[in-house]
Amino acid sequence: MTEIRVRSLSEEDWATYRTNRLAALAESPEAFVAQLADEQAYDEQLWRLRMRRAQRMLAEVEDEAVGIVSVGELADADNTAEIFGLWVRPDWRGKSVAAKLVRAASEQAREDGFDRIAYWAGTDNGRAVAFASSFGFRPTGRRRPMRVTNGADDEEEIAMVLSLAEDRSR
Repeated sequence: MTEIRVRSLSEEDWATYRTNRLAALAESPEAFVAQLADEQAYDEQLWRLRMRRAQRMLAEVEDEAVGIVSVGELADADNTAEIFGLWVRPDWRGKSVAAKLVRAASEQAREDGFDRIAYWAGTDNGRAVAFASSFGFRPTGRRRPMRVTNGADDEEEIAMVLSLAEDRSR
């Protein structure tokens, strides 16, 4: 079986993140609030700033990028991190890449001292809701507007509580 490795990106990896973020926006524009043309126009300084605002993580198989995710503080919630920008290359979907990315992002949030982690999923995206639910994410009842695509006009937050203490006996 092929090993999927997830690594954290540093500010110096901004170009790697940019390449994969733009690939995600090009392949799945409906999955993101951002627009490809806008992000293509960002200069190096803005990409570096983005790298400092949240932890960016890259999934790789044999040094080939197969997915990305970001994790950072959720601004309007106490001690809660947020997983966002999750994307897996189409040819790697269904092969545990997203699961590895979510686990790595959750562990990063735990290491950063967060109590909870949130994930926003479109209310009409049953696959994303089922995926998040499989990790223990549960609807909080909070909603926020989403860029209108495919007739959807809102998202529902799904959050899970992370353990405060890590079991180090494993």
